[in-house]
Amino acid sequence: MSEEQIKKNVRFSDYIYVIYKWRKFIFINILIVIIIATVISFLLPKTYKATAVVMAAPESQMGLGGLTGLLSGKSAATSISSKLFGVSSTSDDILFGILGSRTALTNVINKFNLMQYYEIKDSNMDKALRAFKNDVSFDPDEHGMIDINVVNNNPQVSANIANYFVEILDSLNIKLNVEQAKNNRIFIEKRYLKNISDLKSAEDSMYVFQKKYGVFAVPDQVEAAVKASAALEAQLVQQELLQESVKKQYGLHSPQYQEIFDQVNFIKNKIENLKTESKFSFPTNVFLPFKEIPDLSLKYYRYYRDIEIQTKIMEVILPMYEEAKVDEQKSIPTVLVLDKAVPPELKYQPKKAFIILAVSFLALFLMIIFIFMGQKAVERDSFNNPLEEKEKKFFVKILNFYKLKIQ
Repeated sequence: MSEEQIKKNVRFSDYIYVIYKWRKFIFINILIVIIIATVISFLLPKTYKATAVVMAAPESQMGLGGLTGLLSGKSAATSISSKLFGVSSTSDDILFGILGSRTALTNVINKFNLMQYYEIKDSNMDKALRAFKNDVSFDPDEHGMIDINVVNNNPQVSANIANYFVEILDSLNIKLNVEQAKNNRIFIEKRYLKNISDLKSAEDSMYVFQKKYGVFAVPDQVEAAVKASAALEAQLVQQELLQESVKKQYGLHSPQYQEIFDQVNFIKNKIENLKTESKFSFPTNVFLPFKEIPDLSLKYYRYYRDIEIQTKIMEVILPMYEEAKVDEQKSIPTVLVLDKAVPPELKYQPKKAFIILAVSFLALFLMIIFIFMGQKAVERDSFNNPLEEKEKKFFVKILNFYKLKIQ
């Protein structure tokens, strides 16, 4: 029967039978592997995992943003400043970045002398960091909290390291926030000082303009000038009617007519002066010459607009500036500790049962492959090369050693 025909006639029960014939070999070796794995699992040093649970502190609702909002009535502006420049609530990504930073890990290694714990003779920090990272983890839980896990062969040390991570996290986060607030304060301060300078310049320009032209409030002064002109016009009409009446009654050369005539001319001159002159011949702080009203109004409103713009900018910048100054001095906790790490009472590793079962199943798998190779080798009658002959002799020795009969 050819080899191909033999392969076609092989059934699943034949494989089971091969395992059955080699059962003694499998049993003895699996037992030896279990004993060795058990001994090794008990010889491995015990380690303990301590866990601290923290979360980012929520942003204060009555911080400076709320205070300046109450003081200035510009809570929206300060809210924007908090988002653009201020230090808002810390994100979890920043906290994870701080925990995994070289600065934080190096501080822990130096404080707890972990160079000696990991038996690093040359004091190489990179080696210590690589070893330490295998024993720490920072994981978000299902509730959005952050678990700080530390594994060490001393339960008290593992708890101390986890709690020290919390201290480092808070202190470094405060330091970063203060540094950011300082940079923000410097930036806003420059803009604030420029605003003060621009506002002073606009106010000085308005002062010079008002002092030169006697302009204080263009709308009111124009209204007063128009009313004065209207009153003069009405008085002129009245005097002209009286002049015509006196003329008919007393004649052109009468003293009464001459007096009325002079009064009419005086009123006409005043009206003409009000409408056409660029500067009155008599001092006034109320009326504006009609001829100069367009130019004066334009200049006045430009200066007034500059003052209003700079005032509005001040209303926004000042609360932001005050907020930045207070943020720079903040040292309140930025993380909340939900669970402080305590020394664990149960070991974390080694997991003896897992080690024994894993090694046993791996050994069983390898032995099954081994016995099928052995079965094929001892059943071989012809050899294609000397290596196959040596392979058969090797498996025959194993059969003799274990006193197995597989024929």
